[in-house]
Amino acid sequence: MRRRPDRSPGRSPRSPGPRRTRTPLSPRHRFRIVVPLVLLAFVASVLLVEGYTTRGFAGDQEGRGGGPATGVPRRIADGGPVVDTTDDHLRTYRTPDKTVVLTFDDGPDPTWTPRIRAVLDHHRTPGTFFVTGQQTSRHPGVLRSVVRSGHEIGVHTFSHRDLTTQSASAVDRELALTQLALAGAAGINTSLMRMPYSSTPSALDVRAWSVAQRLGEKGYVLAFIDQDTNDWRRPGARAIADAATPSAAGRGAVILLHDAGGDRSQTVEALKTLIPRLKAQGYRFTTLADLVGTESFTSPVDTADRWSGRIFVAAVTVSGTAVSAVSVLLLMVGSLVLARCVLLLVLAREHARRQRRPRSGRHEPVTQPVSVVIPAYNEELCIAKTLRSLAASDHPVEIIVVDDGSRDGTADIAQSLALANVTVIRRSNGGKPSALNTGVLRASHDLVVMLDADTVFAPSTVGRLVQPFADPRVGAVAGNAKVGNRRRLLGRWQHIEYVMGFNLDRRMYDLLHCMPTIPGAVGAFRAEALRDAGMMSADTLAEDTDITMALHRAGWEVRYAPDALAWTEAPSSLRELWRQRYRWSYGTMQATWKHRHALLERGPAGHFGRLGLPLLAVFQIFTPLLAPLIDILALYGVVFGNPRTTVLAWCGVLAVQAVCAVYAFRLDGERLRPLWALPLQQVVYRQVMYLVLTQACLTAVNGYRLPWQRLKRSGDVMLPPQPSTRRT
Repeated sequence: MRRRPDRSPGRSPRSPGPRRTRTPLSPRHRFRIVVPLVLLAFVASVLLVEGYTTRGFAGDQEGRGGGPATGVPRRIADGGPVVDTTDDHLRTYRTPDKTVVLTFDDGPDPTWTPRIRAVLDHHRTPGTFFVTGQQTSRHPGVLRSVVRSGHEIGVHTFSHRDLTTQSASAVDRELALTQLALAGAAGINTSLMRMPYSSTPSALDVRAWSVAQRLGEKGYVLAFIDQDTNDWRRPGARAIADAATPSAAGRGAVILLHDAGGDRSQTVEALKTLIPRLKAQGYRFTTLADLVGTESFTSPVDTADRWSGRIFVAAVTVSGTAVSAVSVLLLMVGSLVLARCVLLLVLAREHARRQRRPRSGRHEPVTQPVSVVIPAYNEELCIAKTLRSLAASDHPVEIIVVDDGSRDGTADIAQSLALANVTVIRRSNGGKPSALNTGVLRASHDLVVMLDADTVFAPSTVGRLVQPFADPRVGAVAGNAKVGNRRRLLGRWQHIEYVMGFNLDRRMYDLLHCMPTIPGAVGAFRAEALRDAGMMSADTLAEDTDITMALHRAGWEVRYAPDALAWTEAPSSLRELWRQRYRWSYGTMQATWKHRHALLERGPAGHFGRLGLPLLAVFQIFTPLLAPLIDILALYGVVFGNPRTTVLAWCGVLAVQAVCAVYAFRLDGERLRPLWALPLQQVVYRQVMYLVLTQACLTAVNGYRLPWQRLKRSGDVMLPPQPSTRRT
């Protein structure tokens, strides 16, 4: 059936509808988007440049063996060590008698090239240095010193690739990048070249000869050798000097040595012996340009090429420096991650051991009634389930629901349940901290339990949560919050995070007496302590962290009750998860900054400030912020390094995480089955958390006041069956 066109008055059937225009992003939003993209682009560029300019280098000792010289012109195979195939000519040049050309491959090297140059300069002996683009771009100053000393420069490709195994475009790229490095480092180009893994002209095979012809077409004169000293084997300085001495008395030779690729101390010592020896025998030292009869193979570049080269060399320098810094940071992060895991395991074990101690001699159990405060805003999907779980509590409770201006039927549903000891307070919307304060002021009892309206308690939760209050020094107690909607993959990931991260951390903080956060899902407070701490504050977006830190500064102890279980609704979509963690991260930073003066205070406040705040900053801000380096450099290692070693190292990090997860699950009496999702969590979920924390940090740097963001409820929190035995 064909749809009729819209014939509404005043509108042409062919006229387009009104265009939807997007609201332009504010400068603050652009800042939070542009900065991460710029940082990502910078890191990617740095790693690509560094990876390409450092990968794949192997010395001549790794070269292929030459094939038979079939298909190679006889005058080339039987000719001299310098081959000129430019301008459709086939010429070779031999070394005259009593003449030696000292050539050095694979440099420049910051350690050995200057030492070799110093020996040559001391004896007023010219040398020919065949440099790679990689080394030139990384050590431009070394090359400049060689050029200033008047030595000859030749090309040895960019990354020391075997050109016979490369495509024509790859060969062109190797040459172009090397010339770019030479232009940037010394302002020169050169038409002299030695192919990696080449030796004498007689060792040329068909593939190598084909490459040699192509190089000649591009204007390169090729240098081979007469004698190979095999100095890379480090046979000893005397053996190297003997191998460099012409075998037949009076014959000339192009001699191969190396100034990079390893320890070249023996080469340096051999030159100190070789040069005086040959001079005493009447030999003269020259360059390959002299053999060919030209003044020089090098020529200065124009201004444009010089600046292009400088930019390239600068990019390589910046990349090398940045990667070195990143490597140091990676070492720090790796050490912190390992230290955190060890610290958590050791302290969690000690915490569990103390929890298992007999309770004889301790304070009398707390049996007094408790007020339970539930702030609620548009919670009609879950308020009934929450109230019913509280009504089934085995501890006497007074339940206060503070409806904070809900626009749905939250308050009506709470009242319609007709549960005993439930009071519903209706008020205009004023925010969660204000709603909590309203509930506390209406509470009839000194002990106040707070929970979110999407949280379900076990019957024993309230009673277990308030037991630490038997100690009059305790001002607040954190319960054990768990994910109640873990049937989907995202829920399983958060379940692992809650058990492995949050609750394992709380055991550590409890043992060290520096608990930073009472979770909003399950926490208990002494009303007197709340008043001392200034009540709940709207200064930050993490009111639970804020009040916990304030309690420490007011001199109260904060404890953890791992057996006080509560099941809360975790975000069911990545969008909702992002919004929640964005608020948490930003709020934690706000609270940390707000209570920074605890670092200088005395007593319990100073203890928390000098122990709790640094632990929070290091393990919840600094380490997670830099943790992406592990994954970024793992990817870098797979692409540019040794994939097997990289994968094994990454699996090692995963194994450490798995050990912590298994132990945390056993402590909490949880089944290990959900841990099958741990590897995927490390690959996907962890990256989302990195981005969230980065965005939160940029928000803090930008000075933007993040608004409160309420999550959408689904009401699918289920109370899992409690295990028959629990390890605490």
